[in-house]
Amino acid sequence: MPRTLLIAGVIALLASPAAAEVVQRSADSFTLRYELGAEIDPGDIPGSLSDVGRWWDSAHTYSGDAANLSIDMTPGGCWCEKLADGTDFEHARVVSIDGSRLVFDAPFGPLKGRATRAVLVVTWPPATHGWTPTWEMTVEGPGLGAMADGVDAVMQAGYRRWLQYLETGEAPAATLPSPTS
Repeated sequence: MPRTLLIAGVIALLASPAAAEVVQRSADSFTLRYELGAEIDPGDIPGSLSDVGRWWDSAHTYSGDAANLSIDMTPGGCWCEKLADGTDFEHARVVSIDGSRLVFDAPFGPLKGRATRAVLVVTWPPATHGWTPTWEMTVEGPGLGAMADGVDAVMQAGYRRWLQYLETGEAPAATLPSPTS
């Protein structure tokens, strides 16, 4: 019975929109924010993030397989992807880990080489009931404001998949339902 309630809670989470939005946008920058209260053990957050290959969507990788992703959760550590030729592609770098805050230098995908600044900050402040795992991403660079919606779609899906994995310990289904469906 408790597992049934947990599954029902996850389904409700996935069916309802998380607080997710483009909170700022200009021609040359944007900020995205995702947050949702969750009943989690905050000590699980760094480990769940480092399990990126279990929760990231393979469709948003260069190799086509999220299992090729890894995150070294130490300052300077790489969020990397092992490519078919054996090389590692760097998606992001861990800048700092401090209590309930983790900062990545994160010029993901098409932002690589174009962003003058791309920072993903993961926090998990306590909430009234449980915790509020939050991702906030700020991107700056000439003309990059036009990319906000596309980056938002990928990052929002990543946040939702990670939160599901964090809450259940199980890899998300290949495709999660849209928060608006």
